[in-house]
Amino acid sequence: MTSADDLVLQVLQDQGLLPDAHTQAYKSGLPDNPTEVIRELVAIEALTPDQITEALALAFHMEVVDLQSVSPGPDVLESVPLKTAKQLTVFPVRGDESSLDLAISDPLDMDPVDTISHWVGKPVNALLASREAILEAIHRAYEGAERDEPISSILDDFHGDPEAKDPTSVLERVGALEPSTGGKGANPEVSDEEAPIVRYVQMLITEAIKCRASDIHLEPLEQRFRVRFRVDGVLQEVESPPKRLQASILSRLKIMSNISIAERRIPQDGRISMQIKTKRIDLRVSSLPTAYGESIVMRILDKEGLRLGLPQLGFFSDDQSTFEQLIRMPDGIFLVTGPTGSGKSTTLYSALNFINQPDRKIITVEDPVEYELSGINQVQVKEDVGMTFSAALRSMLRQAPNIIMVGEIRDLETAEIAVNASLTGHMVYSTLHTNDAPSAVSRLVNIGVKPFLVSASLRGVLAQRLVRQIDPDQNEPYTPNPGDCQILGISPGQGGENMKQGVPHVTNGYTGFRGRKGIFELFQVNEDLQQMIYENQSLVAIRQKARASGMRSMREDGYRKVLAGITTLEEVLTVTVEASGISLTPH
Repeated sequence: MTSADDLVLQVLQDQGLLPDAHTQAYKSGLPDNPTEVIRELVAIEALTPDQITEALALAFHMEVVDLQSVSPGPDVLESVPLKTAKQLTVFPVRGDESSLDLAISDPLDMDPVDTISHWVGKPVNALLASREAILEAIHRAYEGAERDEPISSILDDFHGDPEAKDPTSVLERVGALEPSTGGKGANPEVSDEEAPIVRYVQMLITEAIKCRASDIHLEPLEQRFRVRFRVDGVLQEVESPPKRLQASILSRLKIMSNISIAERRIPQDGRISMQIKTKRIDLRVSSLPTAYGESIVMRILDKEGLRLGLPQLGFFSDDQSTFEQLIRMPDGIFLVTGPTGSGKSTTLYSALNFINQPDRKIITVEDPVEYELSGINQVQVKEDVGMTFSAALRSMLRQAPNIIMVGEIRDLETAEIAVNASLTGHMVYSTLHTNDAPSAVSRLVNIGVKPFLVSASLRGVLAQRLVRQIDPDQNEPYTPNPGDCQILGISPGQGGENMKQGVPHVTNGYTGFRGRKGIFELFQVNEDLQQMIYENQSLVAIRQKARASGMRSMREDGYRKVLAGITTLEEVLTVTVEASGISLTPH
């Protein structure tokens, strides 16, 4: 630890905020940077941001400013541009021709004060506020500025010069970059963020998040460069940039993703982490060579979704009770099945959060580790160095875990290790790609697991799909027609009292839907089903027995959600098949 770190801890200790007995323990476990020390103390809930701010203000004889009650005028905000305020984590409080009052979070780092003073050409008085309060103030005061320049304005500039062949000349002309000569009114430092390509990419991601998109698709076609957002599972095309800027935009995204811009022949994967207002956003980036250039898909990783409770996933109370019973079992295998994008990861992570207790050791092996979970040991698969699913699983068992989560059972080796782990006192969660829940049995047998091992280890399977949810704020009652009533199994005028339909509104993108919910098929293995699996009976017989034991199909669960006013019949029919598994409703 540096002397600055010791000073921060000594101040907190002198104020009685850090017990002597814990000081050495904190020192040994905290990072070297003073700002990181403060953040870590808040993260482990040893202190609150306000406590730290008050203690540091007293020690350094500084004034604490309440940014909630501050409303600086436009002239004051213009003195410190948004980008600079975010980079330095400072906020202009008030000012006149003679001086500027500036809120900072770290009294040990006065470089931002000196930088701003040199830039504005007048003295700067440092006031103290927590980092969280400064970021919130920046968001509140500058958010209008971020909306001043929509994506369309940049695209208008791009489209305005159809004859331009060199993207660089367009960027220079549209960028209108200010010189970095210092002094009043000049930018202290000009970076690439003033360039239109960089602004476009930043604003594209910001717009996608504002639209609640789960993916951003950039697709090179023969005559144009198409951009689409996937919102609530449906792709929506947005205004696209000119074809000539395709290479520049893709190169910028590859640089941000830390993948090679020189390699265009093979698929590549990367990751972007960026700050959008006060929120840290992670994106998983996939690049795929196509006939007309590289197609890039960015998956927006929403960590907020991981904190969903089980009811928010779409469970009704009866299914939730069974689900909780299954994931709490001391050993065995529990599988979640469905196609890509059906919410399997969110369900598994929510289950892990639900059972994550101090008396349980949980280890996951994933490819890739999309979300970081507090209190859980997560292992990243790296096949190029031999860290495969099976190799990771073998090592994990020597760590004496209670619960193991395997990202996906892909082959016999992984399946056998998972089965053996479940038979030796571990609870194993994983995913499979099957169309329904009972099909997981035949899938495991088909990849080589002996039926008697499947029978002994499998505790339950959850198959799921996602349907769009009727906007809870913009909806109206819906009276089902006779055809709807026949499908739902209700009498006309009875049973459909709670059915709704969405009302198109700006808040739901004029679709009437906002968000998605799961519809589920929960297959619980009882003694009768264990015997059938052991005897390797047909999938049809197993499915019939499961339904006789009370299992509802996904379509039937969807009907319940239609009658409860959560989604529409069309949504359910679109994503599910008949209970028999034979008749498929066209998309």
